[in-house]
Amino acid sequence: MEIKRYLKTIITTVVLTLTALMAFTTAEAQTTNRPKIGLALGGGGAKGAAEIGVLKVIEECGIPIDYIAGTSIGSIVGGLYAVGYRSADLDHLFRSQEWLSLLTDRKSDLKNVPLSEEDGVTYIFGFPVSRKKRKEGERPMIGMLNGDQIVTVLDSMMHRSGYIQFDTLPIPFRCVAVDISGPEEVVLKEGELAKAMRASMAIPGAFKAVEWGDKSLVDGGMMNNLPVDVVRAMGADIVIAIDLSNEQHESRDFSLKDLVGIGGILDWAVSRPDWKKHNDNRADADVLITPNLEGYDVMSFSLESISDMIARGERAARQVKPQLMKLKQ
Repeated sequence: MEIKRYLKTIITTVVLTLTALMAFTTAEAQTTNRPKIGLALGGGGAKGAAEIGVLKVIEECGIPIDYIAGTSIGSIVGGLYAVGYRSADLDHLFRSQEWLSLLTDRKSDLKNVPLSEEDGVTYIFGFPVSRKKRKEGERPMIGMLNGDQIVTVLDSMMHRSGYIQFDTLPIPFRCVAVDISGPEEVVLKEGELAKAMRASMAIPGAFKAVEWGDKSLVDGGMMNNLPVDVVRAMGADIVIAIDLSNEQHESRDFSLKDLVGIGGILDWAVSRPDWKKHNDNRADADVLITPNLEGYDVMSFSLESISDMIARGERAARQVKPQLMKLKQ
């Protein structure tokens, strides 16, 4: 009798152990074999605040992000998210930062001085308006603003200085820029992270191009303002895309020769002629989120504007929450 009871106990233990192992193996396989989810963050200057609202809802849904690609302000939001910052951190950053001073390299100690000159740079109330000389070894480039302050701030936030592979970040990351000397699209996947993000947002005519080896890099939005194709190439099976433009535009032809001269570059930057890729990327997104940002532009950096755009992004994401929950399931 005792032997039977003993054997029964052993058999029960073995069955329970095997059941637990099978459940663990199945769960592990589901985690390992699940579709990889990519996040494509579009450009749009201050309108990038809306992307924070979207990220809040994505986090709320518990959706894991495996890859991130961003353009312009999307590279700033995406790069910070890739290193570990979350929507609450980005919300605080956007609301607390003096963006105008940060982006324009304004000297705070001169903000009450009508006119001054330091190191060959003329300032009006602290804003640099002309530069007599370039830094030693610097190539001549179109654009007044160096963007030194934003690189310094981003670098301090990254806790990763010097050359790195962007695949080694907590979430693998890419950002899009354009080599103006080509011109050609450049997808940055290694190097100095803060410098790469600065290159992706270098609006031609406003910011100096970033020297990257033998390339002169400017805002990636000139050729790819919604990098769905980039995050697909990283390995994403499913892509969530956040498009900050208010509407889909009709594609039109634009010859590379139209880029010749300052006028051509500005026309490219303002009119965003490469709508075919933009439209193709919109169509290729599995979940496309387009916050209504009517009334705002790339320089709407006031606290009131940023707060409203974050709320609009969150509202737009909640409208597609059923789609997001399907991804979670």
